[in-house]
Amino acid sequence: MSSVDNTVVPTLIGSVQRALRLLEAAGSHSDGAPAKQLAREAGLPLPTAYHLLRTLTHEGYLRREGGVFVLGAAAGRLAGGGLQQKRRSMILDSLAHFRDVVGAPIYFAVFRDGEIEVVGVSDSPALPAVEEWADFRATGHAHAIGQCLLGQLDAETRRAYYASHPVEAVTPYTVRDQRALEQRIASMGRMEPAIERQEYALGTVCAAIPITAGDAAATMAISLPLHQQDRLLYVVDRLRSEVGALLSSLSFSISI
Repeated sequence: MSSVDNTVVPTLIGSVQRALRLLEAAGSHSDGAPAKQLAREAGLPLPTAYHLLRTLTHEGYLRREGGVFVLGAAAGRLAGGGLQQKRRSMILDSLAHFRDVVGAPIYFAVFRDGEIEVVGVSDSPALPAVEEWADFRATGHAHAIGQCLLGQLDAETRRAYYASHPVEAVTPYTVRDQRALEQRIASMGRMEPAIERQEYALGTVCAAIPITAGDAAATMAISLPLHQQDRLLYVVDRLRSEVGALLSSLSFSISI
C-alpha cells in the first residue's frame, strides 16, 4: 500500500539565504574583507555577491571602507536588541524575586534623556502595583520613585525637569511647591530612601532606594496600602539588603 507524504516543505527564499551567508562571512572578519573573499567564503558567484553586497550596504547592514566590507550599524542594532531583551528579562526575573521576598510590589526606574522611565514592575493579584492614573514621567515630584531619582541629579538637571514638569498638586498630600520639594531633597541622605505617603495615590505609601546603574540615576521602589504603613521601613530595608546582596554577587546587571 502506497502512502502519501503530507510533509509541508517550507518555502525558502534563495536570495535571503545568500545575503545571510554574506553577512556571516563579513562578520567573521573584524577588519573587513573584500568582495571576492566574501563571495568565495559564502560560496557565491562574484556577480551575485556584488549585487547582494550593494543591497546590504544600502540598507546599512554592511559598510564599505577602503575596498573592504564590514558590518554596519543595522547589523549592530540586531545584535544589540537581543542583548537588551536578555537584560530586560533578567531585570524582570530579579524584580519578581524581590517581590516574593519582601512581600510588596517592586518597581525599577531610571532617569534617562531628561525623563523618568519605569523600566519594570513586578506585582501579583495579592500584591497589586499602584495604578498609573497620572503620568509617572510628569509627576516625579509626587511619588517616591521620582523623588529618589531627582535627588540623584545635579541642580541644573532638576531645573530642566521642573521646566517641563512643574510641581503641582496631585493629591491633597502632594509636596506644596518646587521650593518645598528642593528642601526635602536637600535633607535626604545620599543613600537614604525617599518616602512618600499618599502624595501620588490616596490610600498608598511608597519608598524608593537609590541604586547604581552605570552612569544613570536609578531606583527600586515598593508600595504598600496605607493600612500597612507601619511595615514600610522594614520592607524597604529588606529590599535594600536583598538588592545589595545580589549586586555584590555580580549576578545582576541593570544597565539597560
